[in-house]
Amino acid sequence: MKILAFSDLHLVEELAADLVSASVEADLVIGAGDFCNTRQGLPRAMEMLAGIAAPMVVVPGNAESAEELRGCALASMTVLHGQGAEVEGLRIFGLGGGIPETPFGDWSFDLSDRAAARELAQAGEIDLLVTHSPPKGAGDTTSAGLSIGSDSIRAAIETLQPKLAVYGHVHDCWGYRGQIGATQCANLGPTPNWFEVAP
Repeated sequence: MKILAFSDLHLVEELAADLVSASVEADLVIGAGDFCNTRQGLPRAMEMLAGIAAPMVVVPGNAESAEELRGCALASMTVLHGQGAEVEGLRIFGLGGGIPETPFGDWSFDLSDRAAARELAQAGEIDLLVTHSPPKGAGDTTSAGLSIGSDSIRAAIETLQPKLAVYGHVHDCWGYRGQIGATQCANLGPTPNWFEVAP
């Protein structure tokens, strides 16, 4: 399956147009959160992506809540937050939000690592893990040199060993590629990222 994946669109129209254009080649499109900014502009972000015809699986970032994303989602979108779905035989589990909690204040949609671990424990056997936040130590370093990824996401990847784990959130590491065990890991960013994953 040919997968187009992105994160952290943050209402940038030119980037959305590039994603829509690229999506004609995709069997599946993954959106790993932060479609808008500080809980503002989510309907507009969905309008920008409305030209994507392929099925989409999305998770909320910390800039929009799961409830808000479900309320605005396009008909082609499956919103996952602590849930799994199967798309043409591909088993996907998704978890959004800032994990662990961010320092950004009340507007940020966040989960503690402990809460995230409870959600991730429901995943079972999966081919693809989609989170907004990165696993600890894998594309999670800020410009100040701080590793701010999630211990619970890393533990889930180590245990479940999906074929692919994708995420965003830490802008300084957009484009990161690495491995945790047999799992390919990628911090996406808002440009087209391509992956081939067989069910």
